[in-house]
Amino acid sequence: MELQSPHVDEQRQQPLRIYFIPYLAAGHMLPLTDIASVFAARGHHVTIITTSSNAQIIRNSTPHHPNLLVHTVSFTSQELGLPDGIENLSHTSDGNTFTKMYFLMEDTLREPIEHFVDHHPPDCIVADFMFPWVEDLANKLRIPRLVFNGFSLFAVCAVESFRAHPVPPDASPPFLIHDFPHFVTMNATQPRAIREVLESKLEAELRSNGLIVNNFAELDGEEYIQYYERTTGHKAWHLGPACLLHRTVEEKAQRGQKSVLSAHKCMSWLDSKKQNSVVYICFGSLCCFPDNQLYEIACAVEASGCEFVWVVPEKKGKENEEEEEKQKWLPKGFEERNSKKGMIIRGWAPQVLILEHPAVGAFVTHCGWNSTVEAVSAGVPMITWPVHGEQFYNEKLITEVRGIGVEVGVDEWKSTGYGVREKVVGRGRIEVAIRRLMDGANEAQEIRGRAQELGKKARASVQESGSSFNNFTALINELKRLRDCKHVD
Repeated sequence: MELQSPHVDEQRQQPLRIYFIPYLAAGHMLPLTDIASVFAARGHHVTIITTSSNAQIIRNSTPHHPNLLVHTVSFTSQELGLPDGIENLSHTSDGNTFTKMYFLMEDTLREPIEHFVDHHPPDCIVADFMFPWVEDLANKLRIPRLVFNGFSLFAVCAVESFRAHPVPPDASPPFLIHDFPHFVTMNATQPRAIREVLESKLEAELRSNGLIVNNFAELDGEEYIQYYERTTGHKAWHLGPACLLHRTVEEKAQRGQKSVLSAHKCMSWLDSKKQNSVVYICFGSLCCFPDNQLYEIACAVEASGCEFVWVVPEKKGKENEEEEEKQKWLPKGFEERNSKKGMIIRGWAPQVLILEHPAVGAFVTHCGWNSTVEAVSAGVPMITWPVHGEQFYNEKLITEVRGIGVEVGVDEWKSTGYGVREKVVGRGRIEVAIRRLMDGANEAQEIRGRAQELGKKARASVQESGSSFNNFTALINELKRLRDCKHVD
């Protein structure tokens, strides 16, 4: 039996030095920094590399820990031709600014980040998959690279399946996802540009030392973990749900941007409502519906008779509009008629706290992965309305595979969450979907029961001996092993 040298044993006890490079969008940045804070809490030295504006969001959103540092690099929005202060995709308000920010981000950040890492090399880099150039940097320094993409593993598996079995250019939906553990068909066509971006980024991702997933194994399912590892030969580490890594009400309230409505006021309003009586409506930070679609949503909500909390993004650059112009997307007298039944939040809201409140009985969502896993963690069933990105895949996991939601029935897959839609979803379809979850019938009770059961599993996964807790331990041990092998070499 070969004995380890004292040097190797001593090295193994030393904390890891890990750098995290989040993508500058709330849906990517928040869960990755949540995960980074767990490594710090477990005694490892963590540095998050970002821009000055995003650093402030991270510091406000992440529990203070002496092992966690935030290093800022230069990103001067005005010099890049962007509106002043735009350092995050979630702060954009139109398609042109979004696209410009998207294309500028990678090239602008690469040089200052490489310079810092070159001069202060860590034991490991965890970078968003939108920064594939980190592969060259990690190889140069001979350190492991882990990748984070903010998707469910189910969605990644779907992309990989379509990459292996491409849809003919002239084909129309529905499309079967080939060789999947479940029979799943897609009712929408992914835009070619988005498909090509995702496939190229995921291809680079497969050359990393592993994929970090903001999910727990029980939601993606062992069948999809095995499918992924069998078809790609790559390792996935389920370390979420990241939203459950925040323990206190204050931590949850401060996560992300500053809420336009105090958490106390929001919770007090919900406290006055009966259990499962409120519909929560929110389409994330990167989706801005046109006025005619917002009007249909308002009509549907009012017709359903349900109480509601509705988050609508503030239209940046139009703050000085007349109040009447701002409200044109609402039916006349809507807010007066629904002053006691509903609450409209214009801007950022404390979503995790809202979803965890017992009064919330359903969530109308775009199926962004952060929102999805936050709803699952709270045991709240969903009314699914995907818009762009990988959201149409997440919808299938929610409705067809896990049975914890119902579909509105949209089939227009957009490149971004901005701009004019070819189709407007009518109030009738929206109202029907809301009633299916809120009418208390057998179907609603069964869906709610499955959602609540998954919520219990989510909360158990991050507790000691839970699946995600154990994955953290196994990943830390693997990173120490890789570091030790380098030192022995």
